[in-house]
Amino acid sequence: MEDLYHLSEFSFSAVEDNSSSSNDLFWGLNGVKKVQFSEAEQWGESGGVDSLCSNFGFFPDDPSEEEGYLLSTNQQKYHLQPSSCHDYDGQLDNLHFDMVSPPLQFVEQYPTMVVPPCDPTKDKPNSTTTPLASLEILKNYGKGFKKLLCNGGKTQQPVDELAVVTKQKKLSTEDVMRIAGTRFIQSSSPSSELEGLQFLETHPFGFSFSGLSDEEKEDVALAESLLASAEKVGYQQFERATKLLSQCKSLSSKTGNPVKRVVYYFAEALHLRIDRETGRVSSKDLQNVESFDPEEAAKELNPTIVAFYEELPFCQIAVFTAVQAIIEKVAEAKKIHIIDLEIRKGGHWTILMHALMSRHECPIELLRITAVESGTSSMDVVEDTGKRLKEFAKNLNIPFSFNAVIVSDMLHLKEDQFEIDPEETIAVYSHYALRTKIQQPDQLETIMRVLRTMSPDVMVVTEIEANHNSTSFVNRFIEALFFFSAFFDCLETYMKGDEKNRMIIESKYFSHGIRNIVASEGEERKTRNVKVDVWRAFFSRYGMVETELSSLSLYQADLVAKRFPCSSFCTFDMNGHCLLVGWKGTPINSVSVWKFL
Repeated sequence: MEDLYHLSEFSFSAVEDNSSSSNDLFWGLNGVKKVQFSEAEQWGESGGVDSLCSNFGFFPDDPSEEEGYLLSTNQQKYHLQPSSCHDYDGQLDNLHFDMVSPPLQFVEQYPTMVVPPCDPTKDKPNSTTTPLASLEILKNYGKGFKKLLCNGGKTQQPVDELAVVTKQKKLSTEDVMRIAGTRFIQSSSPSSELEGLQFLETHPFGFSFSGLSDEEKEDVALAESLLASAEKVGYQQFERATKLLSQCKSLSSKTGNPVKRVVYYFAEALHLRIDRETGRVSSKDLQNVESFDPEEAAKELNPTIVAFYEELPFCQIAVFTAVQAIIEKVAEAKKIHIIDLEIRKGGHWTILMHALMSRHECPIELLRITAVESGTSSMDVVEDTGKRLKEFAKNLNIPFSFNAVIVSDMLHLKEDQFEIDPEETIAVYSHYALRTKIQQPDQLETIMRVLRTMSPDVMVVTEIEANHNSTSFVNRFIEALFFFSAFFDCLETYMKGDEKNRMIIESKYFSHGIRNIVASEGEERKTRNVKVDVWRAFFSRYGMVETELSSLSLYQADLVAKRFPCSSFCTFDMNGHCLLVGWKGTPINSVSVWKFL
C-alpha cells in the first residue's frame, strides 16, 4: 500500500505531455462536454470575493427539501451593521446575504444532478469562435512548428472557414492567435522559401484576409511574427530571432489593444530567454532584478487584487461553486471541520457561515477552521484572518474555533498538528494551493499523505486549468500564449475603465508568469500549472476518486456568471465531473470534488 502512494514514480511533466490538450487550445476542446445552463436572472451588483457581499443562496443536496431550506429574496434577508465588522479591511460594510432558490424548471429538469446537454449556439449571440475544429495545427509542435505534415510529406492545406470572418464580428485575442498560427504553419512548410525578415515583409500565405479590419490584419501579422520568433528561439537561431523580436517590440505596446499587449510581454520574455541562453544575463543577475513575488503579493488585499476579484468573474465563480459543494457534503453535520490549504483573508468562509446560520432543522454545534501555511512570514496574516473570522462568527451566533498549522516547511506537516474530533465532518479546501507545490513534489506528497490519514469526507479543489509544465519550451510557449491571450481579452472587457489596475495586473503579475514560463528552466521555473487530467492521475495514487458536482453547484456557477456584463463570454465545460470555467471557450479555472476511498 505504501508503494501506491510513492510520489517519486509520478512525473507531472510526463503526464502533462502525454495528456496535453495543447492542440485543443488551438482547435477546440476534444473530449470535453459543453454545458448549457438554464436561464437565470441578473442578481444584483457584483462584489469581490473578499468584499464578502453576496446575493446568492446556497441549496440543500436534495432539491425536494427546497421549501425547508430556501427563502426567496423577498422573504428574508440578513444584514450586519457596518459597525459590527468595520475593520475587516473596509470590505464588510453593508454586508448582506440573500437566500435564493433555483428556478423550478432547473430542479425539475435535473432532479438527479445530470449535467445539462450541450447547445453551443444558445445564449451566445456575441460569440466569435472561429470554426477551426477540422484542423490539427501544431499537432507535433513539441519537435518544432514545421512538423505539421500530411501523408507523403505534403503540407496540410488551408481551410476556407478562416475566411468566413465577417465585419460584424470582432475577432477575440485568441481568434487572432488561432488565425496567425494557421497561417504561420502554412508559411513554414518545407517548400516555403521564407526566411528571416522576409516573413515580416511579404506574408504570402494561402489564406484570405477578407472580412478583417485593418487593425485585425495588423494583429494577425504581428502574432505571426511572434510565432516565427519563438520558432527561431526553439532552434537556437538567436540572431534571426532577435531581428524578428525587434520588429515585434516596435509594433507592439503594453498600452495597445490586447493582441499588442500580449505580443509585447511574450516578446519581452523571448528576449530574456535569448539573453540567458547566450550568457548576457545570468540567473544571479535575474534574481537581483526579479524581487516581485506574485504569489505572496496576491495574499494581501491590495487595491489591484481586490479589483481583480471584483471585476473578473473567474475567482467568484470558483469560490461560490466550491462553497456550494462543501455545503451539500456537510448538510447533516453538526460539527464541521474545514481544513484550508491557503486561507489568505478567509472571506470565502463568511459565505459558508451565512449558509450555516440558515440551517434551522440541523443547527450547527461547532464550525472549526484550520488554516495550513508554510513559512513564518504567513503567521501574522493567518492570525489576523482568524481574529476577523471569529468576530464574524460571533456576530452570527455560530459556535466557532480557529486553528493555524504553520510549519517552516511542508515536509514538517504532521497529522497530530490538527485537532481532529472523531465526531467532526472534515472538508478540505484547496484554492490554487497545490499548483505552487508542483515544483516541490516531496512537499506535495507530504500534504496528500497527511490529508489521507485524516480521512476527510470531501476535498474541493480549485486550480488554474492550463498546461504550463511541459519540458518542451515550444509546448509551454504555445500553451501560455493562448491562455494569456484569453485572459488579456477578458481584462480588456471587464477592466477597460480601470486602466491603472489592469496595467498593474498585466505588467507585474501576468508578465512575471509569462517570463517564468518562457524564459526559465529547471528549479527557476516556478509557474507550473497543469490541467485536471494530470491532477486526476495524481490524486488516484492516494485512493481519491472524483465525485459529481450537483446541478445546484452548477446553477450556483451560472448565477455568479450572470451577475457580470458580457456573461455569455464566460463559458462552462465539463471534463468528467470537473467544471471548467473559461473565457470564450478557453479554460481558465477548474473546480472539482473528491473523496478518499
